[in-house]
Amino acid sequence: MKTTAKIIQALEAHANPEKASILRRFFKTGVGQYGEGDKFIGVVVPDSRTVANEFKDLATTDDVQTLLNNPVHEVRLTALLLIVEQFKKASPEKQKEIFDTYLAQTNRINNWDLVDLSAPQIVGTFLLERSNRKILIRLAKSKLLWERRIAIIATFAFIKNNQFEDTFKIAELLLQDKHDLIHKAVGWMLREVGKRNQKAEETFLTVHAKTMPRTMLRYAIERFDERKRKHYLYVF
Repeated sequence: MKTTAKIIQALEAHANPEKASILRRFFKTGVGQYGEGDKFIGVVVPDSRTVANEFKDLATTDDVQTLLNNPVHEVRLTALLLIVEQFKKASPEKQKEIFDTYLAQTNRINNWDLVDLSAPQIVGTFLLERSNRKILIRLAKSKLLWERRIAIIATFAFIKNNQFEDTFKIAELLLQDKHDLIHKAVGWMLREVGKRNQKAEETFLTVHAKTMPRTMLRYAIERFDERKRKHYLYVF
């Protein structure tokens, strides 16, 4: 039996129809919603991680590409969790291969959990020690919602290393984005900056709070004390 078939079989052993129904609603799979048409079998993330860890030393790049093209959400998630684990111990050459594979399949990394559980660990970590991060600008300007989310969420890896410039740069590009998922993602990353350097976050907010979407602002100031939250919400 092929490795991909074994992985799918292992996931199916954890399938739960009741959870699948809940997940379809939670990830907005209805007509016209951002996850329209996505299929779920009801596997929770810890079980997907278990399967990914079981097969991380066996799956090839071709296997990952095959899994990412599977219509089942949890299969794609497991493929991403698998390459996140592979990336951690990979040689520089293999990391580049994983990075390239990831960016070639962004249309299949097509929901917010898929992005959030992989973009910082792969895209962000790969770029962390590199000065050329122009790929994030291209992604931020993409028509594809998920590429725009990858652009900002990938900067979480930089934030954890107290590098904030790229987060601010990408956030500025996304200030006028129309999608709620981008508003939440940008606000979240700004909040993460603030956890480490509130002054830096406030410098950004002083310039942009008036024009950013309210959801973005509310996420960004969530950890501020009440006085400062009111200041940004009602004075700006």
